[in-house]
Amino acid sequence: MLEFIIKLHPEISIKSKSVRKRQTKLLERNLKTILAQVDPDVVITNRFDHLTVSSVINTPATRSKMIERLTCIPGIVTFSEMRTSDFADLHDIYLQVLAVYQAQLVNKTFCVRVRRQGTHSFSSIEAERYIGGGLNQQVASATVQLKQPDMVIKLEIKQDKLLLLSESFRGMGGFPLPSQSDVLSLISGGYDSAVASYLMIRKGLRTHYLFFNLGGAAHEAGVREMAFYLWQKYSLSHRVKFVSVDFAPLVNNILEQVDNGVMGVILKRMMLRAASQVAHNLGIKAVVTGESIGQVSSQTIANLAVIDRVTPDLVLRPLIYHDKQDIIDIARQIGVEELAKSMPEYCGVISKKPTVNAVLSDVEQNEHKLDMSLLDQVISAAKVLDIRTIDYQAEQEAHVVTQRSDLAENAVILDIRSPEETEQSPFTENGLPVIELPFFRLASQFATLDPDQHYYCYCSKGVMSRLQAVLLHEQGYTNVSVYRPVS
Repeated sequence: MLEFIIKLHPEISIKSKSVRKRQTKLLERNLKTILAQVDPDVVITNRFDHLTVSSVINTPATRSKMIERLTCIPGIVTFSEMRTSDFADLHDIYLQVLAVYQAQLVNKTFCVRVRRQGTHSFSSIEAERYIGGGLNQQVASATVQLKQPDMVIKLEIKQDKLLLLSESFRGMGGFPLPSQSDVLSLISGGYDSAVASYLMIRKGLRTHYLFFNLGGAAHEAGVREMAFYLWQKYSLSHRVKFVSVDFAPLVNNILEQVDNGVMGVILKRMMLRAASQVAHNLGIKAVVTGESIGQVSSQTIANLAVIDRVTPDLVLRPLIYHDKQDIIDIARQIGVEELAKSMPEYCGVISKKPTVNAVLSDVEQNEHKLDMSLLDQVISAAKVLDIRTIDYQAEQEAHVVTQRSDLAENAVILDIRSPEETEQSPFTENGLPVIELPFFRLASQFATLDPDQHYYCYCSKGVMSRLQAVLLHEQGYTNVSVYRPVS
């Protein structure tokens, strides 16, 4: 039997009884939804102050998948692998604990903590002393230390059952989805918007994605992969939307009509107008951005104040006080650093002397020159996708080859990863010709390749390669498939 005990985020534990009950029920439901993909018969038990997960499939692969999933579910502060067994007496408990911890205690300080329910011939303190003393004698290099030890051995004794917590793991923290509400996150594929989206998910907000396309199909494919990764990794329990808006017509209009110094502020105002309208269409009451004070010229206090005047809706900026290095560190922690690093910058407008202290009247005067009907046009033409279909559609439309023997005789591998990633981890299957062509150059350079070859896109996760193959198919290229070797 594979078992885990789930501890709630502390902020849930201090809520009123009714709120706490609702939060634990949400977490219970989310656990069932996500872990059922690992074991359809998984059992989730709600104990009010904690939850337990039980699976009869106790294999290393199942254990690894369970731990990976539990680490990324909002609302869990810690979880521990649990072993439940019968015991004859206190000495029998000590022997069971010794079998699990003997190797781990070498050269470590430790203490034993016992929680006990029921009637026994020993108290909790007596159990801690007996077990701790026995371990100390058996492992000569280990030392009992009650304050800040290297290891805390946690045991629960309930009636005639011993619950041994063999290994503990850090969870994501935060609140279960969707304990707060829905938000619409403006995502560009870079560090800031990805981290801002993650922080909202962690707070229990069901996070949908809005992308303003400034770089064509290749840019959209990259941003789709980023949004799909965040959803699949951290909010798999709930459906969300991915909305793509072609913003090129508005950018062109700004470039033609607006004074150079206020272009950036006006572009942000137009994006926020569009985001507010898309949010209303989806029944969402708040917009999320990755803006941080002073990071670029449009993100001064004065400019943000002018930008916010275009909407009465709530604009959330979870990164507002973060330094860039803080944001990159979080991106690395959540697994999006490499993808964000490889995403090229698609700047809609670049001002030679951008204002850092925009005046509302000047901005509004410039906006009178714009064709505001374009805003309605691009919103009405927006693509609204269920994010679950992004990977599915790519999987169905792109021919995926997993065995080298199934490659065509004229096969060429297209390694579409970023230059940094290919340098750190080169494609290593000997005998196969390889062309390194980053995904953001693929659309413009594929036409220069030999049309008599059959090309197989390759990337580390497999999502981007499928998306790029579909884009090339849409452009009329039939000599493209995906190579996803079995690891």
